[in-house]
Amino acid sequence: MPDKPNITILDGFTLNPGDLSWDALKAIGPLDVHDRTPPELVRERSLESEVVFTNKALLPGDVIRALPKLRYIGVLATGYNVVDVQAAVQQGVTVTNIPDYGSQSVAQHTWALILELTNHVGSHDQAVREGRWQSSKDFCFWDSPLTELDGRKLGIIGFGSIGRAVAKVGVAMGMEVLVHSRTRPDVLPDQHRWCTLEETCREADVVSLHCPLTSSNKEFINADLLRQMKKSALLVNTSRGPLIQETDLAEALRSGEIAGAAVDVLSKEAPTGGNILIGAPNLIVTPHIAWATHAARSRLMKTAVSNLQGFLRGNPVNVVQP
Repeated sequence: MPDKPNITILDGFTLNPGDLSWDALKAIGPLDVHDRTPPELVRERSLESEVVFTNKALLPGDVIRALPKLRYIGVLATGYNVVDVQAAVQQGVTVTNIPDYGSQSVAQHTWALILELTNHVGSHDQAVREGRWQSSKDFCFWDSPLTELDGRKLGIIGFGSIGRAVAKVGVAMGMEVLVHSRTRPDVLPDQHRWCTLEETCREADVVSLHCPLTSSNKEFINADLLRQMKKSALLVNTSRGPLIQETDLAEALRSGEIAGAAVDVLSKEAPTGGNILIGAPNLIVTPHIAWATHAARSRLMKTAVSNLQGFLRGNPVNVVQP
């Protein structure tokens, strides 16, 4: 690889809409930043580059094999399913990701969703704006049940850094935390209890998903698990949309099988062709923004630069494997 490798960023706008700087990458080599790249232009824009960064632009195997100069792919996110990692490894291309940059931001957004489901702050603000408090016969007014979380159970599925951060707030709120993940921790903090997946869904008042998407857990939140949840239970997903069978969730909400849900992610993003969840009752949808605070994006940028520097020094970090 040349001392000053050509660097292409396929979809830089999401990470940096203008409030961060690309200067640290520019110092490493000639930099070509595209706000967005449609699939048909990925090969063309990457053809002369040794280094390619992507957030959500797909790098399938046929494209990777068609890029003779490519030696490094930096995924500007934690999830790396946008890259055919096996094809990359076969071509001698190193792939890295950003494993932990937004834990506190995602945890914060998770709790924003939980509290909106339990306190309905936004809908009550809207009711006041519509004059419904003003016309009430009483000094206070509410039209949705308000739920106290103290003494209730919080189910955390996926106990990495984000799951742990969400659980910590749950304990501060007076909740018992039920934990399920692929790997069982040797020791759990106080007020935490290890459970099977079924026990977590059956017992929890709030179930929050914080696990990566894999071939084995796609749509694992389905009609069967939803039927096992309490009718008063709430489901929150700030992880990956395909973890949920969306038709099953929409039906569970319509039938009152569970009380409510909030998601920051959908199976297809953006949902240009529509999505069955949008418009479902007792559901909040936010547009994949849990990770996007300025602080989190700044950490992501710093780690992306550090990952590339480590690779160029012959000491790659945050390398992902097939």
